[in-house]
Amino acid sequence: MDCKEHIESTKILRRKLDLLLRTGQILVDSSADTSRISRNMHRAAAYLGLPEENLHINIDYYMLQVNVSDETHSFSKMQRCDHHGIDMHAIQDISKLTWTAINKDYSLDKYSEELEKIATARRTYSDWMVAIGAGFACGGFCIQFGCDWPAFFYASIAAILGNRLRMWLNHKGSNVYADIAVAAFVSTLLAWLFAYISIPTSPIYPFVKAHLPFLISSTPWHQLMACSLFIVPGVPLINFVSDMLDNHIETGLVRATNTMLMIVAMSFGIAIAIKVCGIDNFVKELSMTPHHTFIEYAIAAAVSAMGFATIFNTPKRLMPWVAMGGIIAVCSRNFINLGPSNGNVGLDLGPIIGTLCGSALISIINIKVMHLLHTPHQCISIPAVIPMVPGVLMYRALYGFIDMQGIVGEVTFAVHNGINAVLILVMIAIGVDIPNIFARKWLAPNRRRKLKQAIEERKKRGQFVDLNQVETD
Repeated sequence: MDCKEHIESTKILRRKLDLLLRTGQILVDSSADTSRISRNMHRAAAYLGLPEENLHINIDYYMLQVNVSDETHSFSKMQRCDHHGIDMHAIQDISKLTWTAINKDYSLDKYSEELEKIATARRTYSDWMVAIGAGFACGGFCIQFGCDWPAFFYASIAAILGNRLRMWLNHKGSNVYADIAVAAFVSTLLAWLFAYISIPTSPIYPFVKAHLPFLISSTPWHQLMACSLFIVPGVPLINFVSDMLDNHIETGLVRATNTMLMIVAMSFGIAIAIKVCGIDNFVKELSMTPHHTFIEYAIAAAVSAMGFATIFNTPKRLMPWVAMGGIIAVCSRNFINLGPSNGNVGLDLGPIIGTLCGSALISIINIKVMHLLHTPHQCISIPAVIPMVPGVLMYRALYGFIDMQGIVGEVTFAVHNGINAVLILVMIAIGVDIPNIFARKWLAPNRRRKLKQAIEERKKRGQFVDLNQVETD
């Protein structure tokens, strides 16, 4: 090989590394879990003809690094990943692209063009659509906490305005954690103002009761516990658990820290609102026992699941199944959780076991559904389980610490609810990750066979690809 040919081959190799990094960057920016990023990048590397035995990929939360080396040469490239949104549509499209590029023998120019289409595509839902979806998702939470339908709409309106404010601040470049705190504060403040409509001691209550009785809520305080739950970092939490279980410890710990900071920021905003408004301890006395019919809970679960799906930019075609998934997860959770001890029909095993079983059930069902819908498991499972977030327990823990005056009683109350809330959140994440925990060793061989077959067919068409045991999506 002469000098000119060497230079040209080097340029091609570096371009392939750039395309590989770009593939991974889009997935990182879209909040894919680390195992999914790795599988898709290795599949892209197989398409690009990068030899597996000489390829090294390192995935961190803020940095991607790829290296191709042999006994003579070594080429490395790095890519910074600073943007961490949630985009299920992009995750789905990247998965499809890596397969299509192999099956249709994409040129490098064609692959690059398709990558940029995914990276620069407009989100499926406008900011106001996302805000409204998030608002109704919080309203669905409120129903699950035991509110009536007027409180449902109050919680929804407070959440819509709070989330829209958060998005506006994000667009202005404000600090993301400060935006969360401000949004939580405003949402809680608005919910408190709406509660005054239904409080008999408020000055406007007689007028509303006389002329607009349909605005009166019998559960005026419930909306305060649901109005800020659009902030709950469900995807980072689930990805954190998934990364830790897959032995991506460093990335998992970074995700966990980010999740904690988001929750702290939300709690700070809520705490300030509680103090500013002088809200009395309304949380401790509110019942968590569901008293709505299963049909009402099913509707609320479907609304919440679809609402969060809009936040996650889930493709529209998946919305019907996302709604059904939310119904399956919540109703199975309620059946396992509730029972004769609280005047309900069910197994009476408690919320922790109920949450694990509900999230695991829909996750296992989605192992089959993901092939029917041609979408990654993550895109249909995560929105379905978010309605099981233990908002009441989180609020009780928060209020217990805020209202702490003694030592034993308040501490016990706050810690008890805090531990239960954390356990339920972890159960949600573990349930979603059930396929990766138990089924990966069964699914991986089929994935490898599918990819090897596609590569062999590509070789027969005259396209050289060096592949050696690449795990696929």
